[in-house]
Amino acid sequence: MEIFRARAPLRISFAGGGTDVNPFASMYGGFVLNATINKYAYTSIALNNSESITVNSYDFDTTTEFCSSTLKTDNVNDCFVKSVYKHLVSKPLGMEVITHNDAPPGSGLGSSSAMMVSIISAFKELENLVMSPYDVARLAHDIERQELQQLGGMQDQYAAAFGGFNFMEFDGDSVLVNRLKMDPWVVRELEYNMILVYTQKSRLSSNIIEDQISNVKAKKTDNIEAMHQIKQHANDMKRLLLKGRTNEFGELLHEAWQQKKRMADSITNEHLDELYEAARNAGAIGGKVSGAGGGGFMMFYCENNRKRQVVESLERMGARVESFKFELDGVESWRNIRKEQLIRERLNVAV
Repeated sequence: MEIFRARAPLRISFAGGGTDVNPFASMYGGFVLNATINKYAYTSIALNNSESITVNSYDFDTTTEFCSSTLKTDNVNDCFVKSVYKHLVSKPLGMEVITHNDAPPGSGLGSSSAMMVSIISAFKELENLVMSPYDVARLAHDIERQELQQLGGMQDQYAAAFGGFNFMEFDGDSVLVNRLKMDPWVVRELEYNMILVYTQKSRLSSNIIEDQISNVKAKKTDNIEAMHQIKQHANDMKRLLLKGRTNEFGELLHEAWQQKKRMADSITNEHLDELYEAARNAGAIGGKVSGAGGGGFMMFYCENNRKRQVVESLERMGARVESFKFELDGVESWRNIRKEQLIRERLNVAV
């Protein structure tokens, strides 16, 4: 039995998040600076002789079953696996699909879109399809945003597909991914001085994004001006990383967070503000929430040798500090052929 697997990295967003969401991206264009980390969304597909597709989601502790022979004519798109199957699988197949994630739902690390990218890549491996990172990301975006009508932007799918440090440009539905060629020591310096912390509070990003969309449609000057500011911050922070000016990068994280909070009232709350103030008082130069806001993960950049004090301060407040490294590769897929099958195949080749 062959098992087809894929993993897609999660991401942290430094600046520009929200400007990749329409209608802002269509009206003004967006910039986002992000990087992927060594936390992943995983998919495994094991074929069997049944006529059903069984989906086990470890994250939600659910099991769902579909009929493979009627799935192509089913008009209901109520889960990621079903939607991808209908796009990519050429004939009815019985299988078990297992999905799981290194981060909880509502983490702010782009886990939902990374899961979609992972599922697409596992089915791509199953069907021996040739798809570029742009192809995978575009399909993931179209399924999530158009077919399943899930609110959100475009950065998460492209981050998971490409991996590494990326400066992304958005113009309506058009996306250009610029890979940053950073000196290795800059990446190590960021890892040494940065803290990733789980606030122990998840959030529903669609509610926050809905507020942002409403503010843009209503042409609220303060909110739109804040989004233009974080676009500029994304561009400025990109230049600082390429030049290795990491402390100035940390300072701009602080400025980006001040502007992001102006985008919608639901982005921050009392708990997040208290965590942020405690980290700053302990020696963090700057930081922000990763993702839409409201909870999930926060990141901080610390002054030299102040990281321990910041960690202790945040842990006293009940936050959970997570170790991480940056992941420079994007989504990967592979197949695991069981030993007895491999022996049979080798024997057939020898004959």
